Amino acid sequence: MNKVFLVIRREYFARVRKKSFLLATLITPLIFPAILGVFLWISLSDEGGNALKIIEVVDESDRFFLESSGEFAFSYSDLPQEEAKKLVQDGERFGFLYIPKIDVENPEGIRFYSQKAANLGFVGDLEEKISRRIEEIRLYKFGIDPKVIRDSKTPVSISSITLEEGGDEKVSNAGVNYGLGFFLGILIYTFIFVYGTQIMQGVIEEKSSRIIEILVSSIKPFQLMLGKIIGIGAVGLTQFLIWIVLISAVSSVVMGYFGMQMPQQQALEMANPEAAQAMMQSSEMAQVIQVVQGIDFVKLVLTFLFYFLGGYLLYGAFFAAIGAAVDSPGDAQQFMFPVTIPLIASYFGLFIFVLDDPGSKVSFWLSVIPFTSPISMVGRASYGIPLFDLAVSMVLLILGFLFTTWVAAKIYRIGILVHGTKANYKMLWKWIKQNN
Repeated sequence: MNKVFLVIRREYFARVRKKSFLLATLITPLIFPAILGVFLWISLSDEGGNALKIIEVVDESDRFFLESSGEFAFSYSDLPQEEAKKLVQDGERFGFLYIPKIDVENPEGIRFYSQKAANLGFVGDLEEKISRRIEEIRLYKFGIDPKVIRDSKTPVSISSITLEEGGDEKVSNAGVNYGLGFFLGILIYTFIFVYGTQIMQGVIEEKSSRIIEILVSSIKPFQLMLGKIIGIGAVGLTQFLIWIVLISAVSSVVMGYFGMQMPQQQALEMANPEAAQAMMQSSEMAQVIQVVQGIDFVKLVLTFLFYFLGGYLLYGAFFAAIGAAVDSPGDAQQFMFPVTIPLIASYFGLFIFVLDDPGSKVSFWLSVIPFTSPISMVGRASYGIPLFDLAVSMVLLILGFLFTTWVAAKIYRIGILVHGTKANYKMLWKWIKQNN
């Protein structure tokens, strides 16, 4: 065990002392706030400098009046189409909306002209305005006042409440749970890929330089592999912790400069009774706050850490075995594909099944199969996981890790000493079957 610790220490300090590690650790957190600051600056400067966009409207039926908004104004005329188009080409008008004499039962022929392709949101807004006006015309045709219809519409808000064991009630919000599951799942997916690849590259480098042959003379290959996996994992955790601190600090400065608040500052303001009451006036905000307060963050963090480490160790063993079996990164591509398939499957499964319906059968199986559970189970974690599902998933992940480590150790033990031979699946199977 002492030898494993020495390998962990070597791998950890050999990487954290590199200039590339320090640069990546310090520069990466600055990239996201910098991008945020640039877009905020562009957005604010754009809002301040933008002139009112005028749209020329030629309505041959004289039945469509579109209300101007803060950014767009509608100018009505009976200009010929060619003259209206020329106004757009000369830059005097942002766009030209042509509405022919249409049949309200089957409206066709409406066109919008502009120098640049109109964005989807703007076109959708125009379609909604015209559709609403056609609806009013048709209602008047049937002798119905549209105001009566508008006044009869009543918004309904349904609170989603989960009944837990023991009769406890827990308010849930799909948006909050989705956001947490999305963030945690993607974090694990990224960590496994980035640092798993580092394990593979590290093994290939040591194998190519023949350093590995010196190391295995004083330490067992399995101990070397385990120490390398844990050491690089510790480097990743250190980097992520530093990133979290730096990103939070720099983002607070950037958002504070533009007069915005971080979520932590908003949470602190909630401690003020007057501010809390003002925010709670919004039923939606009140529900979100109630949901956040009802989340068991201790359980959520512990679940995340278990699958974070379990998933990394499981896949890290495979990446180490691949690195030991090949002589160059190019040769590793044929073996990377089968390893990445479960990761990609769990990545898409997270969006298609887990976050959409965490209680479905597909979500259950994705969260208990060891190769997909690290990403899928943390996606379900914010929704609340039945104890049985969690226990089964954890046991299978531990067994999966032991199995993959055993298989990887068989390949690693022989592969690190093989040079100049193109490994294939048949050869890997032979190494796995070979007795110690």
